[in-house]
Amino acid sequence: MTLSIPDLTAVRARRPEAVAEAAARRVRRPLLGDRGRLMIVAADHPARGALGAGGRELAMANRAELLERLCLALSRPGVDGVLATADILEDLLLLGALENKVAIGSMNRGGLAGAAFELDDRFTGHRAADLARLRFDAGKLLLRLDYTDPGSLATLEAAARAVNDMAAHRLPVFVEPFLSHRRHGRVHHDLSAPAVTRAIAIASGLGGTSAYTWLKLPVTDDPDAMAQALAASTLPAVLLGGEVGDDPDATFDKWRKALRLPTVHGLIAGRALLYPPDDDVAAAVDTAVALL
Repeated sequence: MTLSIPDLTAVRARRPEAVAEAAARRVRRPLLGDRGRLMIVAADHPARGALGAGGRELAMANRAELLERLCLALSRPGVDGVLATADILEDLLLLGALENKVAIGSMNRGGLAGAAFELDDRFTGHRAADLARLRFDAGKLLLRLDYTDPGSLATLEAAARAVNDMAAHRLPVFVEPFLSHRRHGRVHHDLSAPAVTRAIAIASGLGGTSAYTWLKLPVTDDPDAMAQALAASTLPAVLLGGEVGDDPDATFDKWRKALRLPTVHGLIAGRALLYPPDDDVAAAVDTAVALL
């Protein structure tokens, strides 16, 4: 599929109502299909200024190329949907790529990558009301907590409000929690089993109800300790794919082990699938689907 940015821009400029019209007629599906598993492709990185992938500093900055890769990923068997910010989801709506797919809106993108205020992660993306109005299927929020950074408290409070708002609209919300710290000015996540366990416990208790809360979790440094971490909550979970690194087979093996755990219902992965080392998006997506 060859996508034209000018064509999309022309529709946006002349008929902005086309977005709402496409959302209104989109064919929806249940969050969990008959398999009871979820395979979601993530593309919410650009709105945080995180444009690098696969060794290319501005890989995700080319919107036409990103949309082509997303449409290819969404066309592969076993892919259930996409997680993205409003601009990308609306591009995909206009392209007709979200039919019978799960559309998850990214909610807090204010913690820009590398910024001094990165951990004061304001809700600058989708609100619960937006997701309901556009008939999207769920939302996702990032919860990075640094016990030494006062900005984390603002994020924690805002996240609790978002959980309440999503529950009021009966919309699932995927909470992605980390215990984080700064090292040499950069934010790093603690993926030890105790830290992931503590993050799960904190995220599970957000808001006045957890009825619509899901967890989006990294695999611990020690994959065998993942079961111990997941024992901290009864909430359904999906795995965060993250970077594959230099040893894809080892990464996929970690994912495969964690996907066997009883509360894990699927995988959400982004750059690892959209910008794989060999640039074969279809093969990377098919490998991830096979893990389920």
